[in-house]
Parts: sequence; structure tokens; C-alpha cells
Amino acid sequence: MALRDAYNRTIRDLRISLTDRCNFRCFYCLPDGEPAMARRETLLTFEEIEYAADVFVSLGIEKLRLTGGEPLIRRDVPKLVEKLAKLKPALKDIALTTNGFDFPRHAEALKLAGLDRVTISLDSLDAANFAEITGIDAFDRTLEAIDTAKRHGFEPVKLNAVIVRGRNDHEIVDFARFARDRGVSMRFIEFMPLDSGHEWDRSMVVSGREIRDAIDSVFPLESVSDSRGSETAWKYHFADGAPGEIGIIAPVTEMFCGQCSRIRLTADGQIRTCLFSTKEHDLRGVIRSGAPRGEVVDFIEAAVLQKEPRHYINDPAFTPASRSMSFIGG
Repeated sequence: MALRDAYNRTIRDLRISLTDRCNFRCFYCLPDGEPAMARRETLLTFEEIEYAADVFVSLGIEKLRLTGGEPLIRRDVPKLVEKLAKLKPALKDIALTTNGFDFPRHAEALKLAGLDRVTISLDSLDAANFAEITGIDAFDRTLEAIDTAKRHGFEPVKLNAVIVRGRNDHEIVDFARFARDRGVSMRFIEFMPLDSGHEWDRSMVVSGREIRDAIDSVFPLESVSDSRGSETAWKYHFADGAPGEIGIIAPVTEMFCGQCSRIRLTADGQIRTCLFSTKEHDLRGVIRSGAPRGEVVDFIEAAVLQKEPRHYINDPAFTPASRSMSFIGG
């Protein structure tokens, strides 16, 4: 069975936020500190997440990504992964996006529970700049998380860097060198208007092309494929055969909405059909009303049919998303 939107895009990827809380204060997400947090009773329980995931997988979802906030702030995440892993083999992949702060102490349990992949945020290779960007002195802990992920076989280990002009764009080549040295997939992401401080400005965006050209001038790149397909990133190998991979995610300057296969479920149970949605669909309310499974299916299918044709970042009348990234999930 396939879950399709009104534009005949097949939806195969579900991102589930486990919490809106985070122990980092990255300027591109939570520059003004903790937002007004969702009340505990509004958060989906693990049992509700498991049930919702089961329904989504029955409708054709093949990949789950657990996000936040910082998902590992939520207790007993390995136990949730173990429950979700029971949806395999119809479910093909379970991934986690984390800042890495608490990952080392959970890594073994997550692997044993059935987690397939992990993506770790790494916005600077300079400890002082890392603290400036993230609001926390945790560079060494992030490096430890990367080493731990590799040691436990979460291959390929993916690292996300949000590139912002004047903050870390001078480190682009250093990130590429790090990918070669560590044998990791380094993903460069354009700065998007999803910060709670609403200070995003187009002048701060370093385009995907600029990032690619900066790396290619030092470490020549070869494209992995002529097509990005439904993936968010253009992928490159190093032409000299060095280990590691480069991924470039350019939603602002090279939007990939036409092939989008993703949908999101917030920590408080709202379906979001796009990162930049200004409308949400209350799946939590449907589940907690005791609605039969058929009604839950109908609600999800109806929500997906309202998926936007594209985002409107580049339009003069662009309206920011109804919530910041910490609420939505990456």
C-alpha cells in the first residue's frame, strides 16, 4: 500500500519528534533559550507513538527517524526503538538525529534495540566556535559521540552542519577534511527560517553551490548519482578515492519539494506535512478519542492529501512556519 498526496508524491518517510526540549541553545534554532514547552500530558506516550507508527507503516511508511528537540532527553528511548523494530521488515530503517551529548551512554542499548543509523549535529570543528554556536561547551562530547557511533557500527555515520555566513562558513573545507579523516558522511545544510528568534535573513544563507565549489576547489568531488530522487541531499564522493562522503542539502536555493517523500509527527501528536507548514493536523486528538483504527487511517490519509506543493521561502509573502525547529523535529 502506498500513501500518496494530492500531487502523486509517495510518502515513505516519517519523522517523529520525541520531545520539544533540548539541552543545546543553537542560535539557528533556540537563540532565546527554552520556548514555552508542550505540557507533559500533551506529549504522545511511547504506546501512542508505537500505535501511530504501526498505522503509518501499514500505509507504506518505510523509514522512521526519531528527532526532537534532543530525543535522548526523553527517558527509555532504547525501549521505544525496540518496540518500533518489531515493525520490521515492512519498516526498513530506524534512524536517530541527536546532538550527541548523551549518545555514548545509550549507544549500545540503541544498537541492540534495533536502531539502524544515527545522525549527529556538528556545527563547528573549533571548540570555542562550537560553544558560540550551540550555547554549550560540549565539543569533546560530540567528538566522543561520533567515535562511539562508529565503534558500534552505525555506518555510515552522518554529521549535520548548518552553514551560516559569518559563523562557520570559513570551516567548510575543514569539515570536508574531517569527513576524509574520519570516514564519515558530512552533510552541509543551508540555513533555513526556522529559528525561534526569527532573525533569519537571506544574506546569512551560504548556498549549496557555494559550499560544493569551496570543497571541490581543494578536494575534487564526484557526484554519486545524476539524480537526487526523493533524498534531501546531493551526495558526492572524493575523486581521489579517500573515505568519507559529502552531502549538500540546499532547500533554500535548490528546493526539492517536487520529490518530497516526508511527513512529520510532533512530540504533541500533530501531523505536519511540511517543515514550513502553517497548519497542523491533530492526530493525538483522534487517537485519544478512542477512534477505531479505520478512522485513524482515514485521518492520516486526509492530512497527507493536504501536503503543500512546495515551500514558499523564496516568495515575497513568505510566512514563517507556525513553530520553530525545536518543536517540529528535523
